[in-house]
Amino acid sequence: MMSERIFFNFTVTADSHTLPAYRERGGYKALETALATLQPIDVEKEVIASGLRGRGGAGFPTGTKWSFVNKKASVVYLCCNADEGEPGTFKDRWIFEYNSHQLIEGMLLAAYALRVRNAFIYIRGEFDLPFRRLMEAMSEAYNAGYLGENILGSGFSCDIRVMQGGGAYVCGEESSLYTSIEGFKGYPKNKPPFPAVQGLYNAPTVVNNVETLANVPWIMTHGAQAFTAMGRKASRHQNLLRFRPRQKTGSL
Repeated sequence: MMSERIFFNFTVTADSHTLPAYRERGGYKALETALATLQPIDVEKEVIASGLRGRGGAGFPTGTKWSFVNKKASVVYLCCNADEGEPGTFKDRWIFEYNSHQLIEGMLLAAYALRVRNAFIYIRGEFDLPFRRLMEAMSEAYNAGYLGENILGSGFSCDIRVMQGGGAYVCGEESSLYTSIEGFKGYPKNKPPFPAVQGLYNAPTVVNNVETLANVPWIMTHGAQAFTAMGRKASRHQNLLRFRPRQKTGSL
């Protein structure tokens, strides 16, 4: 079975988190290709074919979640759930500290597929360096024309807004998260309606985890078939670690 790293695949240096370093690793090529040659539905179909599942805990198929959204709605929102509140869980923090641009590119590809004009990142309030690295990357992306109006001359426009959480664990739940973005206390809401029908500001909304979205540039660069070749059956690719078949031993 094929194995390849998607995140821990470069040497960490003092500037490996910057835009020039990300470009040297092939960064934003997937976005450039998608905006120049693909329709939004093509991106969605590739993610569906990849078998990518949500990495926030539920493991729901990402492309299927995207497909539930009414793309003809006047407004559609994308929310990145970065409220990583579980004790000892720091997979998303690593992405922010060393590879924020991969998340930004993934969000832009998702926004293109979903026809999203305004997207949000809800980041854990206790994060310091991750937040600063993210904001630096956002500034670089805006200055380079990867965010904002008419991205890369394609006619596609998208802004990403960052909101820091207030330390409420419950805001890791998607309806609590977008309720907090709206300025209210982050209480979970009964379902239905589901966010894909009525979420942030009562508009169709997709909420995806940091790691989930950061997989999308790799999928669009290498193809869905390459992604499905990794991992086990319904759970494709053990993303942050190399996949190694379990070795049988004589011990219990």
